[in-house]
Amino acid sequence: MLPVRRPPRVLPIVVLLLGVLLAGCGPRPAGTADTAERDVRRAVADWSRTVPGALAGIPLTDWAYEVSAVRRDGDRALATARLRYRLAGYDTAPEESAREVELVREGGAWRVDGDRPAPGALPQLWDQGPVSVATGAHSLVLGGAGQSAGTLREIAAEADRAVPAASAAWPGPWAGRVVVLVPGSLDAMARLLGRPADTYRGLGAVTTGRVGPGPAPADRVVVNPEGYAGLGAEGRRIILTHEVTHVATRAATSATTPLWLSEGFADWAAYRDAATPPAQAAPALARAVRRGELPGQLPRTEDFAFGGDPDAAARAYEGAWLACRLIAAKWGEKALVELYGRAGREPLETALGETLGVDRAGLTKAWQESLREELR
Repeated sequence: MLPVRRPPRVLPIVVLLLGVLLAGCGPRPAGTADTAERDVRRAVADWSRTVPGALAGIPLTDWAYEVSAVRRDGDRALATARLRYRLAGYDTAPEESAREVELVREGGAWRVDGDRPAPGALPQLWDQGPVSVATGAHSLVLGGAGQSAGTLREIAAEADRAVPAASAAWPGPWAGRVVVLVPGSLDAMARLLGRPADTYRGLGAVTTGRVGPGPAPADRVVVNPEGYAGLGAEGRRIILTHEVTHVATRAATSATTPLWLSEGFADWAAYRDAATPPAQAAPALARAVRRGELPGQLPRTEDFAFGGDPDAAARAYEGAWLACRLIAAKWGEKALVELYGRAGREPLETALGETLGVDRAGLTKAWQESLREELR
């Protein structure tokens, strides 16, 4: 076989091509992608220095968007950002929201063209439409699209009555004011909280917030406009006082606080000045006791679950209330408050022994006896 003669210029050509490719991997000249990303970030920063005019009635402060990533496609860009803001006079730390900001480039400059919740992030109330505002002596009420000014004023007045009622039941330190959100519908409430609408059907309101001490955004009491509208005056008073009590006790509440104690205490505060007989205020549990179905233990965490058996959940709430009512009547209101504070810092058995001088079994037995007497 004859030897193959290789073209004498192949190696130099390969070297030359390699040099061109390597040159293409070097630093980009000024004015390319990196500069464009900086311009996008700057455009978002400039745009976010001013609260949108549509939100001017809300006492927003420290409003800022922090961009974490930018994706560009020609003259359009999408910035991933985190919105931080505070409600002046209410939030001791910023509320945060994951956002996506759309931009377009016009005349060589970037302009914000849209802003929405990031995928998987919960919306803000204003993402659902115009927001109306009502203020009370102790309350800030933000209403979603479709809520009337009259409705918001009525809720603010009820919240103003609930705040001193909660303070009378809970003498511990708290802000003494409350933020109430009133979405436009049950479905809007569900989207705001990221749960199915059936979770909240029949409920008057819920509270969201962080437990434990330290600076944090204020708890938000979120009203179910459909459930709340179906209540009478006394029902509305009880619902809002219950939720505001959760706000008041939040700093003393922790993962160790039993749910029967936190829910029962909130109901105890709401019914504290009411003359409603226990059998009337706890109808589901009263029916069970009359059938001979006396609870064998204090309500468990799973007994309070939303979206399950409504009668079982009602019995849990009613039983929790009557347990706290018993403690206040038998050992004193001061002992109940002390028990709540201790239960957030130490095991329940320890808290019970230090405040009431009984263990869980002793409290359960006393509670069962009170149920037989009051619900028969």
